[in-house]
Amino acid sequence: MTLTEADSQVIDQVVGLLRPDRRLLFITGAGLSADSGLPTYRGVGGLYGDAHLTRHGHAIEEVLSGPMMRRHPEVTWEYLIELEQACRGVSPNQAHRVIAAMEDQFAAVWVLTQNVDGLHRHAGSRQVIDIHGDLHVLICTRCDYREEVEDFSDLDVPLCPRCAAVVRPDVVLFGEELPAEKLAVLERELDRGFDLVFSVGTSSVFPYIAAPVLRARRAGIPTVEINPGRSEVSDVVDLRIAAGAALALGTLWKRYLAREDRG
Repeated sequence: MTLTEADSQVIDQVVGLLRPDRRLLFITGAGLSADSGLPTYRGVGGLYGDAHLTRHGHAIEEVLSGPMMRRHPEVTWEYLIELEQACRGVSPNQAHRVIAAMEDQFAAVWVLTQNVDGLHRHAGSRQVIDIHGDLHVLICTRCDYREEVEDFSDLDVPLCPRCAAVVRPDVVLFGEELPAEKLAVLERELDRGFDLVFSVGTSSVFPYIAAPVLRARRAGIPTVEINPGRSEVSDVVDLRIAAGAALALGTLWKRYLAREDRG
């Protein structure tokens, strides 16, 4: 794929906003990991497509919910394993790598991600707020047991080796609260302020994902969206690049480094 002339010009505008003393916030969603070959949750090419009910006769939001995990963990685990299989063997793409590389070039680079694939950290990003958790971190539902696993290939409905209670991924299931400690980190960094806010590959349907963009816009902080499709913030952002994350960020980074090399 190639950039349109309009998107190329917008990228040049974004490059013009970047300086080493800038604090940057990247808000990322499934569209960013799609460039690694991961299916998005729904929509064209999505893991669950337009299906209304699972084979158990429930909506996917119900089988992947906190109440279902408590009542019938074997049902929830069946679909968690299916989700993990879609992530298995996937590597960070150019977009993940560019965001990670930026940490060493700017005053601060934070990532607020909805993705549970762990790819931002695998790419080298250190300041990541994975607001929905990480699928590969398992926690006990009763005690403080916690471990990180490479994949779910040997799992069925795992039990805690300490207390024999059901183990689950440390992710936010439907109907569960967002982790207070991660929300606190996000609020702390928002209070410190950012100089540029990016929304990348997310539909921004959750209020807490759209809120930092809206907050930045009200404060006069430049906002940028990178997304082939339109989202809840498309009419709000200052600059919009209608392209995939890997292509757009890869091009942006190449042009930024070329400018810096020229002095």
